[in-house]
Formats: sequence, structure tokens, C-alpha cells
Amino acid sequence: MGGFAQALADAGARAGARIAAALDGTEGPVRDAMIYATTGGKGMRAFLVLESARLHGVGMDDAAPAAAAIEALHAYSLVHDDLPCMDDDDLRRGHPTVHRKWDNATAVLAGDALQTLAFGLVAQTGVPDAARLTLVRSLAQASGVRGMVGGQALDIAAESAATPLTLEQITFLQSGKTGALIEWSAMAGPRMAGADTVALGKYARALGLAFQITDDILDVEGDAQTVGKAVGKDATAGKATFVSLLGLNSAKARAHALVDEACDALSVYGNEGCTLREAAQFVIARKS
Repeated sequence: MGGFAQALADAGARAGARIAAALDGTEGPVRDAMIYATTGGKGMRAFLVLESARLHGVGMDDAAPAAAAIEALHAYSLVHDDLPCMDDDDLRRGHPTVHRKWDNATAVLAGDALQTLAFGLVAQTGVPDAARLTLVRSLAQASGVRGMVGGQALDIAAESAATPLTLEQITFLQSGKTGALIEWSAMAGPRMAGADTVALGKYARALGLAFQITDDILDVEGDAQTVGKAVGKDATAGKATFVSLLGLNSAKARAHALVDEACDALSVYGNEGCTLREAAQFVIARKS
């Protein structure tokens, strides 16, 4: 996975540099918390933006604002997700969550500011106006009540529901909570180029579901030090997950099948899609 590992690192660095540059000249705890929240992640969504852009002939400098935007928006979702009123987590990426390092108000404001920063960044993408508008509009949908926020709301509601969710309901929930931003990232490249998004849409939907199933597996098999956050919370809460519904071995088999599905969707790109195939394999091999 040498090519993928380097591309992933480069994407994270590009996104981080853009976010830092956008915050240049600001100071105070909210700014510090924003930088803190966007540091130390995998950069997978930024990678998907940049790699899908490369596949469609869009330059890295032109695509970098969109890569930074999705990392800022993803970080905002994590900061808010960790709050006491949501998942109430103390650790994220092996470090104290933003509300633990600062306080609840700073975490809320940092998350709010990261969300607005994301839209400012994506509007700077170096593509024609029509493509830029498509990116902004689709990011709003992917991150809002029809996407990530909607999925998060369903997840919170499920915690107090009288009956556990079915497999179909969990799949729908996760297509918003986890999948929507992954799908936007992978489809950003063709959207920038005004090209067809079908193949990368299929890839991303399978990838996003495999990603979430792996998260559920890590919640059972992982250790907090490696995963970087608390584990075993789903079982303690009696929450329905892919593992609780399918069983551990079947969940692993389903994740592998989804990776195969994702890779098959890349056939239209031939050998040019090899780095995205490596990314799919990484999703189910990761330990955090």
C-alpha cells in the first residue's frame, strides 16, 4: 500500500495546510480548538477528493480547497458528536475531546466555525462557477438533514427506541451518518470536471458501509489505546449494530464483500483506479 499510504499522507497535509492558512490571523481558544480538532485524523475524505480529482484531470492545487473543506466539516461533526448531549466521549484520536480539553461552549463554537469554514473553503475550489456551485450545493445536502445530520439524529433516536433497529434501518442510518460525506468526497472529482459520477458513487456507497461495519467490529475487537477512543460502548448500551445483528464473522464477511463491490465499480478507470482500490482494502484492514 505504498502508493496509497503516501497519497493519504499528502492529502492530509494539504488539507491541514489549507485549514491553517484560512485561520491565519485569528487567535483565541475557538481558533486553537479548530486546529486541534482537524489534527491527527487519517485524511481519508481529503484523499478521496484529491484522488477522484486526479482521475478526472483536475489539478491538486485546484482541488485542495474542497479536500480541506470536507476535513473541516468532518471535524465539526466529530466535535459535536463527542459532546455530553450526544455520545459523551472523553477521547478522540487518542487525545482528550475538544469539550474535555476546553469546555462545552468552546466545543460548540469550534464545531460551528469549522462548519462555516468548510463552505468558505469549498467555494474557493479552482473550477468553473457551475461546478463550484454543484460542490457547494451537494455538500450542503450531504452534511444536512438529508445526510450526515439526519443519520446522526436517527442514531440518537435509536438509543431510546423501544425495539432495536433492523439491519435495513441501520444500513439506511449509516448511509447518512457515515456514508454521505464519504460519498461526497469520492464524487467531488467528477463533479469538478463535469463528468459522470455513477462509478465513483457506487464505489463510495460500498466503501462507506464497509467503513461503518469496520467501526462496529473495532468497537468489539479493538482496544481503546489503538482505536483512540472508548470501545465497547455499543454493547454496553444495548445498541443494535452490524455486529450484533449479523454476528462478528458475518459482519467481517459483509465488509469484505463490500470492498469487492467497491473495487468492481472502479473497472471503468482500469489501472488508474489502483490507489482507490488500495484505499478500499485499507478501510477494512485498519485498527483505528
